[in-house]
Amino acid sequence: MISFQAHETAVIDDGCIIGAGTRIWHFSHIMEGAVIGRDCNIGQNVVVSPGVTLGRNVKVQNNVSIYSGVVCEDDVFLGPSCVFTNILNPRSAISRKERYLKTIVKRGASIGANATIVCGHTIGEYAMIGAGAVVTKDVPAYALVIGNPARQDGWVSEYGHLLKFDGRGIACCPESGDVYLFKDGMVRKTECGGI
Repeated sequence: MISFQAHETAVIDDGCIIGAGTRIWHFSHIMEGAVIGRDCNIGQNVVVSPGVTLGRNVKVQNNVSIYSGVVCEDDVFLGPSCVFTNILNPRSAISRKERYLKTIVKRGASIGANATIVCGHTIGEYAMIGAGAVVTKDVPAYALVIGNPARQDGWVSEYGHLLKFDGRGIACCPESGDVYLFKDGMVRKTECGGI
């Protein structure tokens, strides 16, 4: 029994796994060996290549290319037309499929429209990649990165708000009220008593 929904123009290859409650829209292609978790939304004209893993509740907007070697954990957002690479030195005449580099997008991270994620890097939990950014190195958890090449331009909360740290390294999300601590060049969410 099929427990996901797919538009009639979507191509779903045999040998892929798609979780219950997932929706796949117009002209998207889910290739053999792809694994898509529960409650995902795959926009129109999306390619999910063999070996890609998407966790639960991943939102993939229109025209996104997710190539082999990419792992997105739960609650990841992939903005319109963003793209992942999987090899650093591609050549049409040379097959390098056995050398694909792994890219990991950690839980809750968001990647903006038209961003490019160069392979072999990890995007930390709840990081935010700005529209059009070109990511060429690892991105820390809660970091906001923008530009080409992408550079850090602050820290964000799990709700996506810019964090403003006081002299003690403490910031509060204006929407959720969650408290964050900046220490040793890293940010983590904390309980008030844990400061």
